[in-house]
Amino acid sequence: MNHRHVSIPRTKSYRPSNAIDLNQQVAFKSALPIGEDPIRSDYNSSATYVGTDACVKSGISKLGITGPTTIYKNQTYEELYQHEVRNSEGKVAHAEYGNTFTVDTGKFTGRSPKDKWIVRNVGSQSDTNIDWGKINQPTTPEVFDELYQKAVDYFNTKEKAYVFDGFCGANPKSQRKIRFVHEQAWQQHFVTNMFIRANDESDLHGFEPDFTVINACAQVNEEWKKHNLNSEVAVVFNIEKKLAVIFGTWYGGENKKGIFSLMNYWLPLQNPPQLPMHCSANVGKNGDSALFFGLSGTGKTTLSADPHRALIGDDEHGWDEDGVFNFEGGCYAKTINLSEKTEPDIYRAIHKDAMLENVALKEQGGKLVPDYFDTSKTENGRVSYPITHIDNYVSTRVLTFNRVLVFAVFIRLSSDNHDSFLLDYCSISHKWPVIPKTLSS
Repeated sequence: MNHRHVSIPRTKSYRPSNAIDLNQQVAFKSALPIGEDPIRSDYNSSATYVGTDACVKSGISKLGITGPTTIYKNQTYEELYQHEVRNSEGKVAHAEYGNTFTVDTGKFTGRSPKDKWIVRNVGSQSDTNIDWGKINQPTTPEVFDELYQKAVDYFNTKEKAYVFDGFCGANPKSQRKIRFVHEQAWQQHFVTNMFIRANDESDLHGFEPDFTVINACAQVNEEWKKHNLNSEVAVVFNIEKKLAVIFGTWYGGENKKGIFSLMNYWLPLQNPPQLPMHCSANVGKNGDSALFFGLSGTGKTTLSADPHRALIGDDEHGWDEDGVFNFEGGCYAKTINLSEKTEPDIYRAIHKDAMLENVALKEQGGKLVPDYFDTSKTENGRVSYPITHIDNYVSTRVLTFNRVLVFAVFIRLSSDNHDSFLLDYCSISHKWPVIPKTLSS
């Protein structure tokens, strides 16, 4: 490993370049339609089902959810914005580059890792392959069944629900079809930003989800002591049943990180094995990919947003025999102390269709504007936005491979004029890293 100290000047003239042409280095195309990610007006796989058969038409009756008579499925960005405002689900922030919807997730402004559980189905594939312990906490099928029925019963009391069908993973060899059932429009907005979106209804023809998440976060698990859990919050995955339920936390990141955990389980079991990675990634004109690993707040997102390189993604990726690819269709950036001077790409990505989460607002000129320096609510303020908000990006339909630079980001130091990062790095010329055939998740 080579030790390197990198300083990035903060200058007013820092501007992103035009999108980089990667046509000469495309390694693979997704099973989804060929082409760049659709611009806002082209993203439309929206359907609204009204009537006693709405749950049947939307596909959620198979889950036991039959009560709602209106199902909003894969709403367009404009429709979601109208729902959010009409339902008073948050506030509209007047960000510098465009009005942006903002939400407050209440008590939980980050994930609740001690409340995340995986069902231990004795004798199953997951029972054999998961490294059970304090991280991968086991619970029983009986506890899951009780919580699952509680979630279903709750949605059966609602008149409406929001359903999102999308994809995780750009490589069709390991891509997963994901369905979310939510109570509010902003939650569908979040997963629409974060996962790979369908271009139109034809992409969803015959859609059968590989995994479904029922988010009943307005409910809590009052029987958590009886269930031998840690609190009234419960995020529980049953891999064999291809189902998960969420109780007690409105934090958007639980939706995103839950599916990432599953990709960490699924990909090493592929033949040949694939490597899931918690890192940001970008690529140069010659197909040289750079991966940035590091803890939260060390600068992965900042380093990957390079005006001279195309962004692959800011958080979750896979690496297989075809190359490096994004799991997601968007970015989820921290906003603490954010300014155009320090992080211009992220700052300019905050406009319509982005969504601010737990970011303070202040009155300015009769309008509510984001205050990224006010951390009285939390230091984990976030913004989610589609990757198309970044000028230089690689389409989520494309994989890329060539020489790979792997960076470990250890320390981020800030001053008035520079962001400094302490890095270790190595260069790998092979398309596929050598990893053991079996990995514990």
